[in-house]
Amino acid sequence: MIQAKPSVAVHSFHCEAIPAAVGFSRFEGTSGVEEYHLAIRPMEYRELDAQLDWLAEAYETAAGLLGIDAGACVLRRFFCSDLANQLDILKAHPFSSPDQPCAISYAGQPPAPPAKVALWAYAVNDRSCALDKSKSGATLTLNRGELAHLWTTGVGCTQKHGSYDQSEAILESYADYLGARGMSLADNVIRTWFFVRDIDMNYKGLVDARRDVFARCGLTPDTHFIASTGVGGTPADAAAVVSMDAYAISGVRTDQLRFLRAQDHLSPTHIYGVTFERGVCIAYRDRSHIVISGTASIDAEGGIVHPGDLSRQLDRTLHNVEALLAEADADFADVCSFVVYVRDPSDLDLVERAMRERFADTPCQVVIAPVCRPGWLVEVECQAIAAADNPALPAF
Repeated sequence: MIQAKPSVAVHSFHCEAIPAAVGFSRFEGTSGVEEYHLAIRPMEYRELDAQLDWLAEAYETAAGLLGIDAGACVLRRFFCSDLANQLDILKAHPFSSPDQPCAISYAGQPPAPPAKVALWAYAVNDRSCALDKSKSGATLTLNRGELAHLWTTGVGCTQKHGSYDQSEAILESYADYLGARGMSLADNVIRTWFFVRDIDMNYKGLVDARRDVFARCGLTPDTHFIASTGVGGTPADAAAVVSMDAYAISGVRTDQLRFLRAQDHLSPTHIYGVTFERGVCIAYRDRSHIVISGTASIDAEGGIVHPGDLSRQLDRTLHNVEALLAEADADFADVCSFVVYVRDPSDLDLVERAMRERFADTPCQVVIAPVCRPGWLVEVECQAIAAADNPALPAF
């Protein structure tokens, strides 16, 4: 068993008798509360239900080795090679069913072959008590003292047509959901993910709708936006152009939040018409969570750096991520998990090898998902946790 210490420990292994690769990270603060991120990917070809069996077995093996409680899982995101044809199997399988007592997310973003499906999982292990979780529709609520963490997945609106109308309806319905619980987009939402079908055609509609809804909700360049990834993804429903996952915290205080911009390295997003934060740091009593939005090879004027050169774009992207982490007094040693989005399927192997060479065992999924500008060949998002000492702030 890994010794408890206030830093992120990362490891990877291949399960005996299970053809799956597992990477995991572990953070334990002075409170004793542990957080885990796991990335699991099948390493042999088999039909989807068999690969889901492998994911489940690999997860249970890792949980057993690490002492993760059976009820500790908060989020499972499944990256899928053909979501429209796989959805029924995913919903029927016990490990990926929406009936699981955790947030279940399906992303139509193919992982590297031979995997038909790959997993990012997040778990919270509190040895002092069982987690206080409840699920209502598409939202899992995790109550932690004076705060409640809400993970909402798979929000869409197929009654509307086009990316603008669907995005507007998604955000307005989510704002209404929050409002009914005494929350708001401006005060409580930490992070969103937008999965956009045919992103080269449909991204502008998302951007325009988000900007308009945000303006009506008081989210402007003079206030702040929300950390986000907006990237290619194929929803299961053929009528869905856009779908959204989101994470919000009820009760979060303004003095817990610090927005990360690194403007010596990256431009403000609003100068090229988009409205999201590059990252956000959420401070707790014994730790800080650092959320880095989808980040690409961009400069301080909003231009694409190294057009056409994948390797140099990845280097610049990671340089930008590092600058954002530094604003939160963190670095790559604090990263718990990466998701890397690649436009060209033939680049998957190169990107995966480059990430392994640089970050070795840090949990990472590399998937096919075109970025919002055709000239960007790769995009990286990550989650990090850093030790902190903030006695006046809420505990995690």
